[in-house]
Amino acid sequence: MNMDTLAYAVPATGLIALAFAWFKASWVSRQDVGTDEMKSIADSIQEGAMAFLAREYKVLSIFVIVVALLLGMANNGEGQHPLIALSFVLGAALSALAGYFGMKVATNANVRTTKAAQTSLPKALDVAFSGGAVMGMSVVGLAILGLGTLYIVYSGMWSETSQLGQVLSVLTGFSMGASSIALFARVGGGIYTKAADVGADLVGKVEAGLPEDDPRNPAVIADNVGDNVGDVAGMGADLFESFVGAIIGAMVLSLGFSAVTGGDLGPVILPLLIAAGGTICSLLGTFAVKTKEGGNPQHALDTGAFGSAGIMALLTFGLAKFLWPATGTGTTGWVDVGIATVIGLAVGVAIGLITSYYCSMGKTPVNSIAEQSRTGHATNIIAGLGVGMQSTAVPILLIAVGVVAANSVAGLYGVAIAALGMLSTTGIQLAVDAYGPIADNAGGIAEMSQQEPIVRERTDKLDAVGNTTAAIGKGFAIGSAAMTALALFAAFRQQAGTNGKPIDINLTEPVVMAGLFVGGMLPFLFSSMAMKAVGEAAMDMIEEVRRQFREIEGLLEGKVKPDTARCVDISTSAAIKRMMLPGAMAVISPVVVGFLFGAEALGGLLAGVTVSGVLMAIFMSNAGGAWDNAKKSFEGGFTLPDGSVLEKGGDAYHAAVVGDTVGDPFKDTAGPALNILVKLMSVVALVIAPLIAGGALISL
Repeated sequence: MNMDTLAYAVPATGLIALAFAWFKASWVSRQDVGTDEMKSIADSIQEGAMAFLAREYKVLSIFVIVVALLLGMANNGEGQHPLIALSFVLGAALSALAGYFGMKVATNANVRTTKAAQTSLPKALDVAFSGGAVMGMSVVGLAILGLGTLYIVYSGMWSETSQLGQVLSVLTGFSMGASSIALFARVGGGIYTKAADVGADLVGKVEAGLPEDDPRNPAVIADNVGDNVGDVAGMGADLFESFVGAIIGAMVLSLGFSAVTGGDLGPVILPLLIAAGGTICSLLGTFAVKTKEGGNPQHALDTGAFGSAGIMALLTFGLAKFLWPATGTGTTGWVDVGIATVIGLAVGVAIGLITSYYCSMGKTPVNSIAEQSRTGHATNIIAGLGVGMQSTAVPILLIAVGVVAANSVAGLYGVAIAALGMLSTTGIQLAVDAYGPIADNAGGIAEMSQQEPIVRERTDKLDAVGNTTAAIGKGFAIGSAAMTALALFAAFRQQAGTNGKPIDINLTEPVVMAGLFVGGMLPFLFSSMAMKAVGEAAMDMIEEVRRQFREIEGLLEGKVKPDTARCVDISTSAAIKRMMLPGAMAVISPVVVGFLFGAEALGGLLAGVTVSGVLMAIFMSNAGGAWDNAKKSFEGGFTLPDGSVLEKGGDAYHAAVVGDTVGDPFKDTAGPALNILVKLMSVVALVIAPLIAGGALISL
């Protein structure tokens, strides 16, 4: 089959995924919403979520237009083309559209999950997971539809084999657009949700002694809105750009194989078809997510996710055999490419399992934090920090082994394919992850509408699994970020070189070492900005909740309703205002270093930010996840080794709540945004590489 014809299978697969997402969304919308009170609560959550998204996208549209104009003007020289600006705009627009679709359906599914939980656990799981599946299929469907279509269009414009580099160079703008939206969505969503969460926990739980999601707490609606803007729209944009970045990184590195085979397009098309194949495997995996009354939802979700990965591992070998050139690629054959992809899948699954161990209730790390809460807030914080630091060791070793193993079988192209293999089943990984906030919202609606205890028990069972799946999802995203960043780094070296020779980046050169130090510092500065933003926004939220408890007569007695709209507005305004500085820093830093000091200094910057950023991301995400489940251990009754039980309430529980509050911006704001920082800076470097290939403005 002609390679150009085969490329049409990629956008076609994207349309299939979107059709499945529409089918699932329609099914969810037909489910019963329950009582008028349940519907009213759900409407408030949806209105708050969509209002935030509208304000965020309004601000981001200005950023996208300005950057697109700058890209178009800058890319007018030889070997460049202003169409990179179109790619950038489409990448940003489709990422935003995926977030909108996912948010809309998630806020439709939450109340329907509550209603379904009145009937049975399997029914509630079905509704919640179907809502998550819409997010997952929308993300991968729009990603490969947009990327596949642009590849076909650009290949038609530059049809000569010698112009393949031009096609891929213009295509990198799509990844930059997706990464830009992802960073702002993650940071903005993280600030929003954690400002609300901190206010709801510290004032509502600790000071007022209210239960989780109590309707008397003014910050509860904002907290539920935050679950959606952070863990649905934010995570969706995160994995959209990871998925796209892995595909483009592998395609750029395929140029070397294409050149030595006389223009064979098999290695170029293969990443697109692996992504398309993973999308189909994810779609099939959704049908395996079923459970019985009294069953464990975690097993159902694992069956779907790991089953999809297993099918994908087999499919990869078939795709590699079909597309890989029979001769002319040196020592790399189709089996090697298949092995590299499976290495990526295996490393992704292993990182997910390790993350689950450090963040799950009942496991030693979380139990140790809960136990040390008995002696106060300080020992809880110390224990959580220790667990987070320790949790970086095994994932980093797994990534290192994966990089070396993939490189040994298929070179840097193998590393890129391994990163793509890790993300190939993004559709179901994201479906499992987006299911979590839907279940969390369902529990909140059950509490606020005063449902029977069995309803909250069922939604809590779903939510407990959701916390673990969220932690695993973050582990996948961070692991893929490390390998994708290395692939993008290699692609940057190739694009920044001259006469077809990659640039040399020598650590003994002072300018490279200086770049390395600055790059290592940036994740700390970025995290400080995100943490400070959450702290300042949380202070405003805490003061507002205290004011309402103090001034609204009858609020704590449940005689009147709180002013939830004011809390929603505080979180929204804080997120929009404070997301701009860290986001701008990520885009501007590589541009300034690249143009002023040259490609070698920029290479050092990328190396530093990758190592430091990945370590910080793992530490912060896992520490926050462990603190969260340590607190939840008390809510379920935590049994100490001596047989005594620590229950909700009391000093130990309050220490656990404070630990969870510290961990909230770790795991939901700074931590997950760091992996996007790493990739966005690499993508920006890749986009400007042809522009800085001629040298630096400042000679050092």
